[in-house]
This record gives sequence, C-alpha cells and structure tokens, in this order.
Amino acid sequence: MVRVESGKPVLVFNIAGNSFRLIAAVHFNTGRVFLLDFLSHAEYSKNVWKKRL
Repeated sequence: MVRVESGKPVLVFNIAGNSFRLIAAVHFNTGRVFLLDFLSHAEYSKNVWKKRL
C-alpha cells in the first residue's frame, strides 16, 4: 500500500516479474476495485504518477 500526494492509499501490484506496475484503489467496504494506472517499471520509478492521483 502506498499513499499518493492526495493522501489516499492505493495498492501497487508487481506484474510480469517486476516489469510492470498495476496501481489500483480498493474499496474493501463495497468490494470494488478501481484500476488507476498501468506503468512500466521505469515509469513507476519516476514517481510522477503519485502527483496525478
């Protein structure tokens, strides 16, 4: 779980042997999952995505 700049928590999943990252907001109380972004490892490492969410 990672906190983005807005202060909200998101879950980050490693995909394909750490080559990609799937970023999702999970609302456990309603059982809903919202896919927010899908990034390569290089894009994820820049941390620009944290400012967008």
